[in-house]
Amino acid sequence: MSAARPPRIKTVRRPIHGVLLLDKPLGWTSNDALQKAKWLLRAEKAGHTGTLDPLATGLLPLCFGAGTKFSQVSLDADKAYQATLQLGATTTTGDLEGEVLEERPVSVNREQIEAACASLRGEIDQVPPMYSALKFEGRPLYEYARAGIQIERPSRRVTIHALDIIDWQDELSQLTVAVRCSKGTYVRTLAEDLGAMLGCGAHLTALRRTASGPVRVEDAISLDALAELTEAEREALLRPPDSLLADWPEVRLGADEAARFLTGLRRRLNAPDQPHVRVYGPEPQAFLGGAHIKAGELIPDRLLSPQEVSSLLGV
Repeated sequence: MSAARPPRIKTVRRPIHGVLLLDKPLGWTSNDALQKAKWLLRAEKAGHTGTLDPLATGLLPLCFGAGTKFSQVSLDADKAYQATLQLGATTTTGDLEGEVLEERPVSVNREQIEAACASLRGEIDQVPPMYSALKFEGRPLYEYARAGIQIERPSRRVTIHALDIIDWQDELSQLTVAVRCSKGTYVRTLAEDLGAMLGCGAHLTALRRTASGPVRVEDAISLDALAELTEAEREALLRPPDSLLADWPEVRLGADEAARFLTGLRRRLNAPDQPHVRVYGPEPQAFLGGAHIKAGELIPDRLLSPQEVSSLLGV
């Protein structure tokens, strides 16, 4: 007879609240990184704030508990990246994972690259790549692409706030740029557009997200480093949920007004209209949620529960 297997020890999940800034490793999907961090923290509820391709590394804010209520804020925020482009070749996927479609000689100088970057700044129209997770009839586009099926994709308007040269290695035809852009921008497509403008083609060979809204990769931790910590040390790394809203104006309410606001009631406020504000009670860290101000009223959008507020205050 074979020996009986020892019983599996079930991980006991617990309610924790906050945001972990993770430096996603190369080759991992965003969901794999999320599940690993969730397991290390034994968290009940978790979600990430926008997919990074396995090829990409860098900032991936992970939301836990009450923090998940504000993940959309990070999804909608401007992003910043450092991207490395190989000039002289286009690929089927727009990055180094695809097959080479065409190779061309590279005969450009830094001034020409600067001019091409300048022409791509501001509002531009982008056609999402076939090799993307964008859905068509319930299936991601990359599934159609792998089957050799092309789907017509409407262009979308995005904003390139900054596109600047970090490094240009003429002998290698390799360009590294810093990009700051609106949500929904495909940096692979931006790399292809830049290559087309230079007349030699280009594809992405490396991509690193450096910022999302007010949070930065310099404050992120790797999965390996996270695994080396004790559970208490991991939990100490969690930032409060309002860290994702740090660039919104702040509103503070007295105890009575805060209690009413938490029930979802609008409050009268002598303040100008604002599309987004973060709201606090009388305690220094009593974050209550997000709201907007219109016609002298503070109107709740996403609120914490009283239990979540107490938990974040350590009560």
